Amino acid sequence: MRILFLSPRLCLPLLTGARIREYYLARALAQHADVTYVSFIQPGFPEPDATELGFFSEVFLVPLLGRYGLKKIVRGLTGRQPLSVLNYTTDEMTSVITAIAARNRFDLVHLDSCHMVEYVPLIETLWQSPARTVYDWHNIESELMRRYAANVNSLPKKVYANLTAKRLASLEKQILGSGFGHVVCSAREKEKLLAIAPGARITVIENGVDTERFAPTAEAVPRQRLVYVGAMDFHANIDAACWFTRHAWPAIHQRFPEWRLTLIGSNPAASVRELAREPNVEVTGTVPDVVPYYRDALAAIVPLRTGGGTRLKILEAMAAGVPVVSSRQGAEGLAVSPGQDIEVLDDDSGWLPALTAIATEPGLWHARSLAGLALVRAHYDWRLLGERLYEEYRAWLVSAAV
Repeated sequence: MRILFLSPRLCLPLLTGARIREYYLARALAQHADVTYVSFIQPGFPEPDATELGFFSEVFLVPLLGRYGLKKIVRGLTGRQPLSVLNYTTDEMTSVITAIAARNRFDLVHLDSCHMVEYVPLIETLWQSPARTVYDWHNIESELMRRYAANVNSLPKKVYANLTAKRLASLEKQILGSGFGHVVCSAREKEKLLAIAPGARITVIENGVDTERFAPTAEAVPRQRLVYVGAMDFHANIDAACWFTRHAWPAIHQRFPEWRLTLIGSNPAASVRELAREPNVEVTGTVPDVVPYYRDALAAIVPLRTGGGTRLKILEAMAAGVPVVSSRQGAEGLAVSPGQDIEVLDDDSGWLPALTAIATEPGLWHARSLAGLALVRAHYDWRLLGERLYEEYRAWLVSAAV
């Protein structure tokens, strides 16, 4: 099987959920197939050495230039494509893909999200035939944008987000009709997309975790840390971190003054950095490895109020043997059992009672820890998920050949 893998982001370093999902699934495909990897690389990102992506047949990294330029913003307001697609449509990438597609034919073209969709007509023109395109939906982008619009306070941002959501919904309907196949993160998302396009070929490959990397140690340490992990320049994480620290943390800190709240994630926005002024609140910024922070964590919190997709941060905490307390929005899309392997809150008043129970009820911490660990090892290990994705692709190609 020959696969052309197109991505709007370099899958390294493994600092965000999107990169982690892309890296592990692409690596799994490359263990069985001939994968040519093409991605943008943002300015300032270190280029990986040959060994880091050595499992691919070929690697092409294209500098990402000109995002959010005035011309693109205006086109995003007035044209047919949303800005989130225009930002990843560049002359430099067009030249690279043209050169690759002109000398190669691939069994599948894997697009990691809809942001690379403008290159599909180019490939099909060069091949003079339809390409078997497969889209990996990290989120339903229109849903993500509508939720952002509902929560943002700025009127211009709200108007722009609603307009972008409509454009994204139109694009999603188009690719559901034209794509060879689609990969989503949850059964909920599959159901929503099938309601739009009942005939679409859609499979669920959940987000996962490297269970070996996060495996807990037997060392007994005092656990007085709450952790929240996520890219702190992403609007949903910014909102969650600020809301929890301002509204939920004061009562928790008063009840447990020895506890520390640690907000872990790359590129923290100014509003997140300011949270470090609050009592016992730590904002780390980018860390080389999140695993050490789980070693003394009492619980991982996921106070999300917006966003989409499924949360790798929940799976990573479970793989580290750390109990998780989440909002309903945060736990969306995961096959979890509230009250057994996770605590899911019905409303914002539940944070202190839930964390108090984990800290004080005999045996509850260990019960949640063991149940979460068993869940991720049985259902969410990246090795299992990667094998499933390859088998799905192979079955799709076989059925198409019949």
